[in-house]
Amino acid sequence: MEIETAIRNARKRLLNELSAEGRWEGELSSSALATAVASFALKRGGKTELAERGFHWLENNRNADGGWGDSPESPSNFATTLLCRCALNEEVGSPQEVSQSILDFYGSDQTFSVPILTMCMLSGKLGNDWVLLPQLPFELAVFPHRFYKFLRLPVVSYALPALIAIGLVRHKNKPSKWAFYRKGLVSRVLDILRGIQPESGGFLEAAPLSGFVAMSLVGAGFGDHPVTQSCFRFLENTVREDGSWPIDINLSSWVTSLSVRALEGDLSEEQKTRIREYLLRIQWKEEHPFTHAAPGGWGWTNTQGGVPDADDTAAALLALRRVGQTGKSAPHVEQTFQSAHRGICWLLDLQNRDGGMPTFCKGWGKLPFDRSCPDLTAHAIRAFLAWRHDVDFPLQLRMERSIRRGLRYLEKQQCADGSWIPLWFGSQNNPDHENPIYGTVRVLEALRELDVTEFPRIGAMRERGFLWVGNVQASPHSVEELALLVGLTGKGTDRLLEMTKQGTMFPPSPIGLYFASLWYSEKLYPLIFTVEALKGTLRMGKIGELDEK
Repeated sequence: MEIETAIRNARKRLLNELSAEGRWEGELSSSALATAVASFALKRGGKTELAERGFHWLENNRNADGGWGDSPESPSNFATTLLCRCALNEEVGSPQEVSQSILDFYGSDQTFSVPILTMCMLSGKLGNDWVLLPQLPFELAVFPHRFYKFLRLPVVSYALPALIAIGLVRHKNKPSKWAFYRKGLVSRVLDILRGIQPESGGFLEAAPLSGFVAMSLVGAGFGDHPVTQSCFRFLENTVREDGSWPIDINLSSWVTSLSVRALEGDLSEEQKTRIREYLLRIQWKEEHPFTHAAPGGWGWTNTQGGVPDADDTAAALLALRRVGQTGKSAPHVEQTFQSAHRGICWLLDLQNRDGGMPTFCKGWGKLPFDRSCPDLTAHAIRAFLAWRHDVDFPLQLRMERSIRRGLRYLEKQQCADGSWIPLWFGSQNNPDHENPIYGTVRVLEALRELDVTEFPRIGAMRERGFLWVGNVQASPHSVEELALLVGLTGKGTDRLLEMTKQGTMFPPSPIGLYFASLWYSEKLYPLIFTVEALKGTLRMGKIGELDEK
């Protein structure tokens, strides 16, 4: 049978990606923005040879229109093109127009607009008028973290390094009326910055953030500071052979959890043991020094610079449910349940007052990437459902209350057409760059696991959601999107087989959205989604039929 052949091909390829230590690593697309920022920072730090390799990559990966997109498959956009031209010392336009365009585009969220303008300023493209660059209040970093959500910071929760470093370079070059007060806090905020820097030197394990911090500290006169030198070391250690950088080192925790779900039933006991041990090892067991997140969560990567978040924690909990009870040793089973208990409590404590799940921090709802979102909420619900019959009664009650609150949130967030919009995934083919296919499928996956007699409010939501899926007007433009629909409904299997050449080719598309809406593709996404979709279709036994039950 054609579909069985494709499953064997894809499954073998995915299993071949499993490492000896029990994880999948994947590969993120090279990023023009990350390469421009990293190369420029290295040049400012005197690392000329490595910087020139990055500049050469940018020259060779310019789009036909003369600009750059976030990934090699992305159309040119203003912000990435601006940074690439700054790095290559090309014309960018008048300082006032550039500054206003960037500030208007990003609005009240200065997480990315001010770093962009900082690089423009340091490259000489804005002249020497530092007034064009807003002063980030780096002095607020000295406040206890629990007060941050009350301080109305102009950046999102994960951007504290940028707040400090970029605030310092603006302060050093154009002191404000608060200069005397800020001057007395410089040493303290530098100590804070050093304290939250991971051993690798890479903030969030990301070249863009680390590059912005490094260039800003050099511009502020702290080029020899340990934080700056550690950032340079990180950039030197993570450059690719072709001279480029991805936006982050990897999504190992995330793709490992997703692969486990896709390969359910295909993993040997020995493989399950290795994966379980890996997941248990990378769970955060102490307060995170960056976000001060409590122990118990998982981040997106196996390295120290990752930050615990709701999506990866839910994914890890689901993966542990599938690989956790392997072998005959009772201590192993007990260890898995203890880890799951910590992860469940971590998610429960993260839930916002509106019933939705944010990504990193509870209560940070003012800026886009800190708000609750449907896909994360649905993922958490699935994690709770997977474990709720295996925990003690008080925790069961907490999980049930959380699920009901989450469902009320999802009911409010369902669009008029029946779809849901995710936060961390998008579509370059959508006029608003939104990806309702991803969001709707992820929510319906959760709703389909619920009993309508126990949770009556899901009936209408599920019906409207499946109706939207059945009437999707825009055909999926990527393997990832099509595989999501196939896995949910069984429809489109023939086209998926055609797009993947019978499970042998998996071209990745930039559907992922990183911080500040940076597009990326991940080579394992189409493979993982296809394996899960085809296996699900085979289990349905109803290829081409829409399952609304």
